[in-house]
Amino acid sequence: MARGLFPRAWMTKSYHFQVRLSHVRVKYLFLTWLTVFVGSWVIYVQYSSYTELCRGRECQNNICDKYRKGVIDGSACSSLCEKGSLYFGRCLSSKPNNQVYTGSWGDVDGVIKCQLDDVLHYELGEELEPRKEAALFEKPTRGTSVEKFKEMVSSHLKAKVGEQASLAGLVSLILTVADGNKDGRVSLPEAKSAWALLQLNEVLLAVVLQDREHTPKLLGFCGDLYVVERVPYTPLYGLSLPWPLELWVPAGFRRSLDQWFTPSWPRKAKISIGLLELVEDVFHGPFGSFLMCDMRPGSFGYTERHDLRLVDGRLVVPEEAFRRAMRLQRCQEDHDCVYGVDCRTTCDHAEGRCTAQVSQPNLARACGALKDYLLRGAPAHLRDELEKQLYACMALRGSAEHMEMEHSLILNNLKTLLWKQISHTKDS
Repeated sequence: MARGLFPRAWMTKSYHFQVRLSHVRVKYLFLTWLTVFVGSWVIYVQYSSYTELCRGRECQNNICDKYRKGVIDGSACSSLCEKGSLYFGRCLSSKPNNQVYTGSWGDVDGVIKCQLDDVLHYELGEELEPRKEAALFEKPTRGTSVEKFKEMVSSHLKAKVGEQASLAGLVSLILTVADGNKDGRVSLPEAKSAWALLQLNEVLLAVVLQDREHTPKLLGFCGDLYVVERVPYTPLYGLSLPWPLELWVPAGFRRSLDQWFTPSWPRKAKISIGLLELVEDVFHGPFGSFLMCDMRPGSFGYTERHDLRLVDGRLVVPEEAFRRAMRLQRCQEDHDCVYGVDCRTTCDHAEGRCTAQVSQPNLARACGALKDYLLRGAPAHLRDELEKQLYACMALRGSAEHMEMEHSLILNNLKTLLWKQISHTKDS
């Protein structure tokens, strides 16, 4: 009887083993299918995002088509459209209509920025919302004299930066840049390119600060495509995560994580001095004041020598244009009076319009961006004084009676404090 039970027990165990094995196979197949499905979906979404955001070929074709028709001209046109020596590299675009690529121009590394046709221009005009250019490169028209073009440029700049004693010098500077082939005259195609570029705040800033070291140099242009020098290290600090992870990482933890991926403290001090010097450059500069309305880390980078560079100047706007546009902006609450990321005014409830005075000057917002960056890893003997000065800086208000004096005092104190710590090191 025991002999009859043994095969039956063995068959029962064998049956249960096969059932478990089949369950394992089903689970394995299901997990494999799920992995393939999720992976395919991620690849599809990434590809769709890439094809929507990265339209450099389309941008190049549009620009070169207008160049070959004689509509536009500029210092980069021949290299881009005829010689093939200006190459588009890796896509860095964050908006479909604002194409950004790494590039190489001969033996020079640069960043190529290009606006597509019917592009939304994020610059301050008569309104704060982006406006669509109906017909790019329509001005100046054929028959426009050089003197008339000078008047056009002068009127445009006066609306942007206000009445400045140095306005004539800025106009001459623009005309020098517009002369792409350096033959001493500005042709109509060159004038059309220069006029299109003048609508972009980043290009205006690059021209205004071309002799300063904290903005990338404008290397060349063709139409409203332009090339600036490449900044090797971006963003200012932080870690770039794949977008699925970005969705799941809490903001507070992400801020803490970002602070780990920074240079040594003396190098951070040097980079921070660069940002303070940039703030100084745009505060009552030779061609008026500018407001820096995006102080996020992605707007800045630094070189191998840890010199700060502004890498995205689209939201650095002339203060005069900002004030005029804000006065026209309707509002119900203070949060209606914001331009860019952090340029804020208050709402005049009686008038239903925004006030013109920015709530915080550039320096206060720069100190807010640098606070955690500088305090982490700061020398123990310096930390209390540094923290005290940073908080005093962040407390600056745009409407303060003696704001300009306080601005200069705090700026100089901070720079002096940081320089004392690094002036004797190789990082300086």
